[in-house]
Formats: sequence, structure tokens, C-alpha cells
Amino acid sequence: MRNHSVIRRAALSLTGAILVLVSTSSSLHALQDKQVSCAATPTSLTPVNYHRVLPSTHAPASSDLRLVRELPLPGSASRFDYQSFDPTTHKLYMNHMNAGETLVFSTDSGRIIGRIAGVPRATGVLVIPSLHRVYVSAAGAHEVVGVDDRTLQVVQRIGGIQFPDGIAYASDVGKLFVSDESGSADIVIDMKTGKKLTTIALGGEAGNTHYDSVSHCVLVAVQTRNQLVAIDPVSEKIVGRYDLPGSDHPHGFALDQPGRLLFMSCEGNAKLLVLDLTTMRVIGAHDVGESPDVLAWDAEWRRLYVASEGGVLSAFWADGMTLRAAGEYRAPHAHAVGLDSHTHRLYLPLQNISGRPVLRVLAPSN
Repeated sequence: MRNHSVIRRAALSLTGAILVLVSTSSSLHALQDKQVSCAATPTSLTPVNYHRVLPSTHAPASSDLRLVRELPLPGSASRFDYQSFDPTTHKLYMNHMNAGETLVFSTDSGRIIGRIAGVPRATGVLVIPSLHRVYVSAAGAHEVVGVDDRTLQVVQRIGGIQFPDGIAYASDVGKLFVSDESGSADIVIDMKTGKKLTTIALGGEAGNTHYDSVSHCVLVAVQTRNQLVAIDPVSEKIVGRYDLPGSDHPHGFALDQPGRLLFMSCEGNAKLLVLDLTTMRVIGAHDVGESPDVLAWDAEWRRLYVASEGGVLSAFWADGMTLRAAGEYRAPHAHAVGLDSHTHRLYLPLQNISGRPVLRVLAPSN
């Protein structure tokens, strides 16, 4: 009986392993079947048959951003950077850049529930709920770190990147695209193997990187050339280069993908540009705080928030294709902002308030 039991358990284990392999293989084939090339032309980043979606919105009842609460944060009184929100678990991942860690904050309980260490000078961060992965740019170690979001354990380290910053996930092809700011390149990483595939020279310093699921293009701000570049994630080549008149050192940006609008912050002249992705023309320019950095786009309410090194959080609302000012909030070093897409609340980590880091939670009016 014992031998039969052992044999049965071994057979079940082997069957399970085969099923996992078949499932993984099927997923990879499905991913390959979905690959679509970037729809970039010299005058558009929108497929010909695509119709933009601009939901009707109303002006905010008030321009106030109300302080809901202020919470102490762990770690040193030092600089924060990018944030990424997981809508499936309501966890906000905040990079405490100069403390070398990523804080995991539950927007449900309103407290820190985890800390990811070993990410020196953490800049960019991206959570991918479907893969149970969080990717952090550890610029101090010249690498991108992959973390299991269930255990908060490091499972991948991809090195050899001069200054990794913004991270984008091209889901159709299973690749990460990472801004290498000082390396003047975008780095392509294979998600399955955790290996670098390609270094795409941009011809200037890389600002942020995002994936546009409508055009199937990876978009990168090239800050020292005042341009936006489009990369085909299938061929891993630049297929479009667009000048941004009125910009000076464009760095951070956000996308209204259904509405085909791109919002670009310009560090050099404290401007926010609105780019129409159907024509690649700048259709609006707005003043924001000095050295704007991180943006947050609330797709449901069609609100945009721009955080700046100068300590100003600028708020806007989208009235069709027109962006309108909706107030501001001032706090020292308010250059990083996160958004809970369910509650529409904003999360503003501040590096030094009376000698300690704090998190301010803000609520916009509806």
C-alpha cells in the first residue's frame, strides 16, 4: 500500500507539473497571438478607426483640496518619489527614495502594512496586479527590482542600467520598458526571464515612460530634446519622434487614453502642455509649480494633478478636450502624488515636517 501511495502521489505531482507547463505555454502563445505593432504616423498616435471617448464632466463644486488626515511615516526625513496604486488590493506603493525603500500603504486601513527594503535611491515604481509583481527602479544600484506583491520578497534583479526611472508594462508583448535617464535610453526587459533585451538610444536624456494601449506604442519623454518618442514594443525600435513646442525639459506625463490626450509637465519652464494624440499638436498650455515632477490622472472624474518641487500641487479638470484649472494645494517638497482611483483621494508624502516624514491625505470636491 505504501508503494502504491508513493507512486500515486508522484503521478499526481507529475500531472500537476505538466498542467502548469501546458498552461504557461498556452499563455505565452496567446500573448504572442495578441501582438500588435505600434500605430504611429508622422502626424498621429491614434489608429484610423479609433473614435475618442470624452465623457461629460462637471466643474468641481469647489477648488479646495481638503486635508482629510496627516499620518507619520517611517524612515528618515528624506526625499520621496513615484507611487503606484493597485486597484485590486487597494495598496499604494510609495518610493521613499533617499531612505532606499518602498512603503506599502493600505488605503482601506490607512496605515503602512509593509516595507520593501534593498532598493537604494528608489525612483520609478509600477505594480502589475495580474502578475502579482511590483517593479522598482533602484537607481542607487543601477537596477530594476522585481518584487512578489504577496510576500514583498525580491524575486528579480535586472542590472546594468545607469539611472533607471520610469517603468512601463507593454502587456501585449510581456515586456517592461524602463527610462534610463542619464543613459539617454529606454531599456527593454523580458518579463519571463528577467533579462535585458535591448537598449534603445533616444538621442537625449530619458524622462518618463508610459505604454499607450490604444496605439500599442511605448511613449517616452526625451527631456533634453523637448520631444516625445514612440517605440514599437514588438520591434523594439523608435517609430515616431514628435517636437513639443512650448516645452522646456519635458519629464513627467500622464495619458487620457480613451480621450487621446497627453498631459506633459515641463521642468524647465513650469508649464503643463496638453497634446492631442490624434494630430500630435499642442492644444493647451498651463502654468504649474516650479519644477513639476509627478502627475496623477483620475480617469473617472477626469481630474489631473501635477506635483512640483516648488511645493505646489496643481489641480485641473478636463472639460471635453479643454483642461481647466481647479485650484491648488501648497506644502513643502510636494513633488510626488498618488491617487486612489476608488475613493478619488490623493496621497502626498512630505519628506520633512517638523523633522519627520508625513503623509497627507487630500480629498477633492465632486
